Amino acid sequence: MKNKTFFFLFCLVIILGIIGVWYWQRNPFSKEDIKLEIIGPELIEMAEEADYIVKFKNNSQFTLEDIRLIFEYPENSLVENSLFVSKEIDDAYPGQEQSFSFVGRIFGKEKEPKVAKASVTYRPRNLKSFFENSTTFTTIVDFTPFSLEFDLPSKVEPDGNFAFDVNYFSNCSWPLSDLRVILDYPMGFEFLESKPKPLDQTEWEVGLLNKGEGGRITINGKLEGAMGEVKRFSAKLGIWQEGNLVILKESIKGIEIKEASLYVFQQINQLPQYIASSGEILQYEIFFKNIGEKTLENLLLVTELEGDVLDFDSIITETGRHREGEKKIYWDYTMLPKLKYLMSDEEGKVDFLVNVKENPPFEIINPIIRNQVSLGGVKEIFETRVNSKLEISQKGYFYTEVFSNFGPLPPRVGEMTTYAIFWEVKNVHNDLKNVKVRATLPSEVSLVDDFYPKDASFTFDQETKEVLWIIGDLERGTGVTSDPPFLYFQIALNPTTTQRNSTPLIISEARVTGEDIWTETVVSTTAQSIDTTLPDDPNVAGDMGVVQ
Repeated sequence: MKNKTFFFLFCLVIILGIIGVWYWQRNPFSKEDIKLEIIGPELIEMAEEADYIVKFKNNSQFTLEDIRLIFEYPENSLVENSLFVSKEIDDAYPGQEQSFSFVGRIFGKEKEPKVAKASVTYRPRNLKSFFENSTTFTTIVDFTPFSLEFDLPSKVEPDGNFAFDVNYFSNCSWPLSDLRVILDYPMGFEFLESKPKPLDQTEWEVGLLNKGEGGRITINGKLEGAMGEVKRFSAKLGIWQEGNLVILKESIKGIEIKEASLYVFQQINQLPQYIASSGEILQYEIFFKNIGEKTLENLLLVTELEGDVLDFDSIITETGRHREGEKKIYWDYTMLPKLKYLMSDEEGKVDFLVNVKENPPFEIINPIIRNQVSLGGVKEIFETRVNSKLEISQKGYFYTEVFSNFGPLPPRVGEMTTYAIFWEVKNVHNDLKNVKVRATLPSEVSLVDDFYPKDASFTFDQETKEVLWIIGDLERGTGVTSDPPFLYFQIALNPTTTQRNSTPLIISEARVTGEDIWTETVVSTTAQSIDTTLPDDPNVAGDMGVVQ
């Protein structure tokens, strides 16, 4: 009986196994039955929000468990958290469909494809294996609401200075920050300067742009090349996203090297390479010559000055047209007949005067004067560096707390009277090196071996009677934004009979010199000499300086 029962159960297990295998073969699991798709905009405007719908449907006969959905936004999208989203979702029963929404702003340049990605991993119930389905969706950036344009001359002369602009404008409804403009120059271009100043010679920080806002970058430079050669400039407008610069707009424009027809140069105070100084008058002479073969007609010459050290109200021109306070001067053929017809090899000249301010603002570092001359399509930029303003003060005292002076006052013939001399030096705009102060003592005056501060480099030459103070390096702003260096030293006068009833000198004028690092020239200035009247000592009246 037991054997029959065991045999029956054994056969039943075999039959059920055969039925199970048959059922499995009839209804196998296939991941092809799982549908995963992304629905989103096919075209989009840059910085516009995109709503991606991820649909996940179980078309199999199995219940799906341990489901994880991963969604990856297009590169450089702006989202609330991360571009990579991973989330667990509920079990999916046969025939069940689930939808999930992902919203982000899309950034990219025009016509750039932006790809969103989705994948799902899962395990069919009663199976140990995991399966994965994935899909993608591509959105094209159809329009970028930015303009980025070159204002570049179509032709320039070789090796000549010229200026061009890069203009940008945003019509994007979404405010954008961390914007940059990056330029790529052709071979042979030499960057000179730009306004505003760049981060380096190729990159400018734009910052925040709201809708309807824009700006301009002006670049000055030189371009070398063969006649007829076309040089191409490119500009890119981009935004920083997670450490990467995303290009939003690009612009390319060419410029042709043309044959020069005009030669323009200038002189200041009759020198082609001039170094200006505070308080002086500059006489500009602008020369021009037709070096082409054709006669040039109806020319307009414009010169535009730039420099905070200039007094534009002081401009004087006899032939040109200038309005008070303006930085430009104009000449046409009614003022200068040669501009009506300038024949081949013929040359001409204009001139004007302008003053350098006596006391330019101390904030100016390494001052420079620029003059842009435009004539017949030719633009030349001339630069003139300006020396630092170096100042020295020389004063004499009898009554001072620094030294205990002695001797008669008024001074008397045959008796010794001592005085204190004070020097102070200021430097405003440029760094200086090898700064020294010199003065000479008259024959009746000697140096008393006492000076302050004691660590000063101060010497006296017995033969030449020259006193010398070596300061060394002197930074810009010394005496304005920081304390000036100073020196006290003591001298003694022993008047002669020929000096009775006079007020003799006790020290010559003091001269300070230094090497200007910016202009690479020696600058100097003087302070007036001092006699026994001691005009800077309030306790010494005029008659107290007359030798008795």
